[in-house]
Amino acid sequence: MDTDRVPPHPDMRTITLQRVLEALVDPVRRSIVTQLCAAATDVKCGGFDLPVSKSTATHHFRILREAGLIRQYYVGTARMNALRREEFEEVFPGLLDAVVAADRAPVHGGASR
Repeated sequence: MDTDRVPPHPDMRTITLQRVLEALVDPVRRSIVTQLCAAATDVKCGGFDLPVSKSTATHHFRILREAGLIRQYYVGTARMNALRREEFEEVFPGLLDAVVAADRAPVHGGASR
């Protein structure tokens, strides 16, 4: 791991629920989290299926990192992304599973009556 280029990551004790929910409100960021949950290994930035430009994706990764949801590091020239699941689960038990389940749920049109 190239530690000289590893961006700063917040201490989980400083993360607020407000910040996490603000990060997860965006569908692109929820998609990144959902894809990381489904991945068997860490994923490079270019390995995600995202409907946005590279620069916009970089912004979304930064928001997730600053909210404490992902850890980023380099392998060669690739910036890798890892979900901070275990650390996150200690601070916000069940939240990631609930968000991922909701993100994967089919969207139903209209309200039930």
